Parts: sequence; structure tokens; C-alpha cells
Amino acid sequence: MTLKRRKLIILGRKKFNRPRRDFLLVLPLKDRILFIKQLSILIKAGVPLFNSLIMIREQAKSNSMKKILDKIVRDVENGQYLSTAMAKFKKVFGELTVNIISIGEVSGNLSENLNHLVTILKKRQALNRKIVGASVYPIFIIIATLGISIMLTIFVFPKIIPVLKSINYDLPVTTKILIFLSDVIKAHGPLIGIVIISSIVIFLLLLKLKKFHFLFDEILLRIPLINHFAQSYNIANTCRTLGLLLGSGITIVKSFQIASNTTKNLVYKKELNNIADKIVKGEVSSANMKNKKLFPPMVSQMVKVGETTGKLSDTFTYLADIYEEDVDDMTSNLSSTIEPLLLVFMGVLVGFIAISIITPIYGITQHLTPN
Repeated sequence: MTLKRRKLIILGRKKFNRPRRDFLLVLPLKDRILFIKQLSILIKAGVPLFNSLIMIREQAKSNSMKKILDKIVRDVENGQYLSTAMAKFKKVFGELTVNIISIGEVSGNLSENLNHLVTILKKRQALNRKIVGASVYPIFIIIATLGISIMLTIFVFPKIIPVLKSINYDLPVTTKILIFLSDVIKAHGPLIGIVIISSIVIFLLLLKLKKFHFLFDEILLRIPLINHFAQSYNIANTCRTLGLLLGSGITIVKSFQIASNTTKNLVYKKELNNIADKIVKGEVSSANMKNKKLFPPMVSQMVKVGETTGKLSDTFTYLADIYEEDVDDMTSNLSSTIEPLLLVFMGVLVGFIAISIITPIYGITQHLTPN
């Protein structure tokens, strides 16, 4: 074999073995929880890590999970740590998972750390489900009301318009407005639909820009009712993460940095990073958690107690429980709180259309009635 051919083969192998970024790999939270739970059970039962990964790989149903485990198994077989192999899929598993597993490998408590990780991920899953469940009802009512109103405006009302226009009668203002809206929707309906869909797409794309996303998160924290909900949700997740990380032996600076990287709210992300930087300079965390817009006074007070007693991990876990209950109460009461507003919205919209149709008919019949 010639030297030139050998070089080509080596270059080809390097190109083939070059790590690829799998942007399309998506792993739902429930699949991640299942994987971590299975791994914890197998390791606790004494099954070697490599054999455990092989067994989980054989039982995997998701194509994404199979592809990910194929590469993790290959890396572990080549002598890499599990955390190192999973770090290549940090966008899939998250920095929290990778760091907790890394600490577990170093300390020898991998199974215990995996169990703690399952607990926090299940808590997050429960919070997310509550939020989704609470928002489904009002969204459905709003869409249904708008759908009915548009159908009446497009299909029912236009059949009455010729009759109303053929009679020399001064139509009410509400009817004139409805005629105008009906004409606009009929003439420019597709364009309006395109504009609405385009606006939603543009908004979602703008959320990918950090400045816009930061501004949006900041606005949410200023809107009455929503701000309290957003605050409790973010505090619950942040405190749960900090409690787990500190309990696993991770330093407080690193814990705040990881908590910052795992939160989706950019305002909290920036604040947690700032707290980590100030701790590095020798300041305590409780003194820097006094931003009332982000942390109620109780948080800094409880954290100060945790720092004094040396039980900061337990304190953060306790705070997480409190604010998770707060989110639970708010989601449970959301339907009863928002239902009157939805009824008013439905009544105003449907009532406007009904009055716009019935009033001119009644007026015309009165006009045509002989004296």
C-alpha cells in the first residue's frame, strides 16, 4: 500500500469518526426519567454499568434513545466515564443530569445520585403538567368562542345583510360594525390568517434571540397575577435544583452556576449567575437573594438560617416544597378565578353579534307594522 493511499485512509477514518451533532435528537422528559430510573435500579442491584446500558439499550423503544445509547455504550466501552459520554448530549439530558452523574461517579454513590435526580425530574414533570392542565381550559374556551363568532359572522350574518340593505332603514351602529367586519373577513380572510400565523412564527423566532427573550421574561414578571405564578414556579425549580446539587456534594458556586444554566427564565438565569460571581468574591448567598421582584423576603431569610445552621441543602429543599405547593394551589384555583372573566368575554362577544342581528330585524318589523 502506497504512502499516499495510507494518508487518504487515515484522513477518511478521522472524518468518519469525527463527532457529529445530532440537532434532531429529542428525548421527552418521561423517557429521560425512565432511563435514569432503570439505570439506578440496575446499578443498585450490582449489575455493571456497561451491562446496564446494554440492557436498557435493548429495551429502548424510541429511535432517539437508541441512537443516543448506541453512542454512550460505545464511549463507555472505550473507557470513558458515563458523565463524559452523556456530556456529548448535554442539550438532550441537561447540565444538571450530567453534573449529578459526574459527582456520583467520583463519590461512588452513583445509584443514590440517580435516585435524587429522578425525584427532581419528576417534580419538574408534575409542575409542567399542572401548568399545561390549568391552561387547557381557558385556551379551549377562547378558541371555541372565537370560532363560533367567526362562523356566525361569515356564514350566517351575510345571508341577512341583503335583506337589511334592501329596506330603507337606518341600521344600528353595532350592525354596521358587524357588516364591516364580515366584509373584511370575506374579502381578506386568507390574508388575515397568513398574518396571524406569520405573527406567531415571528414571535417564536424572536424568542430565540436572547435580548427579546430576556425582555419577554421580564414583562411576565411585571404582569399582575402572572408575575406571582412565574415567580413561584421559578423559585420552586431553582431551590429544588440547588438543594439536590448541594446535597450531592457540589460546591455552592458551582450549584448556582448549574441552576442558572438549567432555568429557562433569562431574568433568573442572569440573577443566579450574578449571585455565583458574588459568592466567589466572598459574599454569602442570602445577602444577594433580596431582589423582591425575583425572591420574596422569606427566601433570603430562610437561606440565611440554612447558612447559619449548616443545613443549606435542606433549606432549599424545604423552600422548593413550599413554592411547589403554592404553584399547585394557583393552578387548582385558576379555573374558578378565570371562569368569570371567560364568561364575561363570551357574553360580550356573542351578545354583540346577537344584538347586531336581532336589533335591526326588530326595528324593521316595527317600521313595517301599520299604524
